[in-house]
Amino acid sequence: MPSTDHQGSSVPVASFRRSILGISSDQVHSMDTNHDSDDRDSQLESFQKKVSSRFHDLSAVTTDEFLSATWMQKLLDAFLACQEDFRVTLCKNRAHLSKTPLDRLVSEFFERSIKALDICNATRDGIEKIRLWLKHLEIVLCALDSQKKMIGEGQFRRARKALMDSALVMLDEKETGSAFSNRNRSFGRHSTSKDHHHHQPGHSRSLSWSVSRSWSAAKQLQSLANNLVSPRGNEIVATNGLAVPVFTMSYVLMFVLWILVAVIPCQDRSLQIHFSIPRQYSWGTALLLLHDRIMDESKKRDRRNSNGLLKEIYQIEKCIAHMTDLLDSIQFPLAEERKEEVEKGVQELALVFYASKNGLDPLEQELREVFRKIMSLRTEGLEFLNRGNSAG
Repeated sequence: MPSTDHQGSSVPVASFRRSILGISSDQVHSMDTNHDSDDRDSQLESFQKKVSSRFHDLSAVTTDEFLSATWMQKLLDAFLACQEDFRVTLCKNRAHLSKTPLDRLVSEFFERSIKALDICNATRDGIEKIRLWLKHLEIVLCALDSQKKMIGEGQFRRARKALMDSALVMLDEKETGSAFSNRNRSFGRHSTSKDHHHHQPGHSRSLSWSVSRSWSAAKQLQSLANNLVSPRGNEIVATNGLAVPVFTMSYVLMFVLWILVAVIPCQDRSLQIHFSIPRQYSWGTALLLLHDRIMDESKKRDRRNSNGLLKEIYQIEKCIAHMTDLLDSIQFPLAEERKEEVEKGVQELALVFYASKNGLDPLEQELREVFRKIMSLRTEGLEFLNRGNSAG
């Protein structure tokens, strides 16, 4: 039968192909290795390009959009996209993660991730602080709502008191830098981490679920920036190039957190963090442009003493100042011209109020997602490291 005629002389297709081409098994293995290496190099290059593209887009926005709540959401979106690409890179190269020196570099990245969670919490409390300001503004809007009732001296006194209370709260934040609450809620997370039991209370590294009165956003940022240096040539070679995406993601993490602290009120915030943006990477130019734009914004006369560089905060502060001056100049009986000025001021205040209120909810939700994704990546990455060490 035809099916048995060639059984005795049949050879595996791969073996036959090698014999025809005259390629040894060692050469085939070398070709496979080279193919894997080429795939990895292509993947690592793609990661760098995506990081560069995302932050270039963020740096190129108009002045009107820059540092707004919408822009901040885009920033956090970009961070999450970078982190997801980084997670995929770790997954595809998990066999290398437990090898020296990559194991040390990855462990340092996850140590920075834990510190990042504190800043997520502190800035979430900053969003709560802005909501408190908005509650005072809502009282003003209700008191001066001429469509629902006649506006009298009582309503003006109530509005003036609400403006004063709001201004005092904002001034207190500028002077004390105190957190909205002494205990952050970690987005509802109840930690069971063993690290907590080995952590000394009062230390700035609070492992994400609480920050003490002495906790400092500026110090936490500086601890993230310390020893964050570009990998040396021998480290890049020893890690098959994987040291580069680890450094890139570490830097992106630190830089995004620096922007969060610059923009949103939080305990002991400061922009004066010492770090050097590496220009040898494609994304360095975009980050440098962002850094310069933010620093320029912070140096403007009406922004120097602001609670944060968020565009909505600036608008709130302007509205409070304008409405306070306007109401302080009011005399009764109220002249028609003054009444029109008040109504116009209330309309402007309403626009700022609703724009700020509508922008904060999705921004906080995005911040929650950043918190969860950082935790998830750390858990998954540590599992890769532990499995590699166990296998070794």
